[in-house]
Amino acid sequence: MQRLLFVKSRTASFIELDERLLAERFDVHELHQPGRFSDPRRVMKEVLAADVIVGWWASWHTFLPITLAWLLRKPSLLIVGGFDTAAEPEFGYGFQLGGPRAWLSRFTMRRARILMTNSEYSRQEIWHNTGIPPHRVRVVYHGVPDVERAGGPLAASFGGNPERPPAAGSNGNPGRPLALTVGIVDRTNLERKGLRAFVAAAAQVPEVDFVVAGKHADDAAAELQREAGANVRLTGWLEDRELAELFDTAAVYVQASKHEGFGVSVAEAMLARCVPVITRVGALPEVVGDTGVVLDDARPATVALGVREALHLGTGEAARQRVLERFPVEGRRAGIFALLDELI
Repeated sequence: MQRLLFVKSRTASFIELDERLLAERFDVHELHQPGRFSDPRRVMKEVLAADVIVGWWASWHTFLPITLAWLLRKPSLLIVGGFDTAAEPEFGYGFQLGGPRAWLSRFTMRRARILMTNSEYSRQEIWHNTGIPPHRVRVVYHGVPDVERAGGPLAASFGGNPERPPAAGSNGNPGRPLALTVGIVDRTNLERKGLRAFVAAAAQVPEVDFVVAGKHADDAAAELQREAGANVRLTGWLEDRELAELFDTAAVYVQASKHEGFGVSVAEAMLARCVPVITRVGALPEVVGDTGVVLDDARPATVALGVREALHLGTGEAARQRVLERFPVEGRRAGIFALLDELI
């Protein structure tokens, strides 16, 4: 079995999924490097021992492994799309705004043997912001585990309940519809993920309970809580099973973002038959298609109208079917393995 070095800076459900898929065919050795600094001796040792290198994002943690792989003529696959390819000056998001981070990420991307991204939007963003042409970038959509299909080891790790529970609001009120959004609550995401607009919209839809699910990373959560009405709850960090149960409970999922390279939480909510309400930005329309409500802007009044419209659409089953057809785990598995076969 060939030895694969898997380089990451943090943990996320979609990164863990890729690592487990790769372990089906490779002897996977993980190189977890949070922060800007790494141990060059350890990186050199791991790269020398590997037959192939796979990294998530073009950043500080992949700069040295991908560069060494290039110098040693070892095959490398770099997965990009998100903060490393974005340039959003309105809210200061993205490595491609300039400076050392832009240089480092572009250098790393150009040294990878194959670049892979998670949406057609991200492929075009890479071209626009880095100059790397689309033919150099392969699109393999995220795979979203279906937690309703019991028995699979991948689905089991994501929790979930095949029986959709009765609707319950932020205070456990049966019968009240629930609108959900998911994201780390920090200063950047107040605007990037539309968390502030989501909370403000709740005041205009008092008959609906609004829930913000995600870890509190700084004082942004306290600010949101001060602005929130009685029908808003901030959960803080949740276990995978708790989040899956929340998806099952919600009627509407809102992603009022100003940038998204894909939108995994949107797809997870759609699998749970939530009607998606999204802004017309990034890859969100690519993910949702015609199964939800697409907003022209992220103003609170627009979000509130979108939530009300979604409650009457009844397209939850169509949303679920779209994810099953377009973004299955099998598609992710086949796409990654096809690229690795080409490399090796």
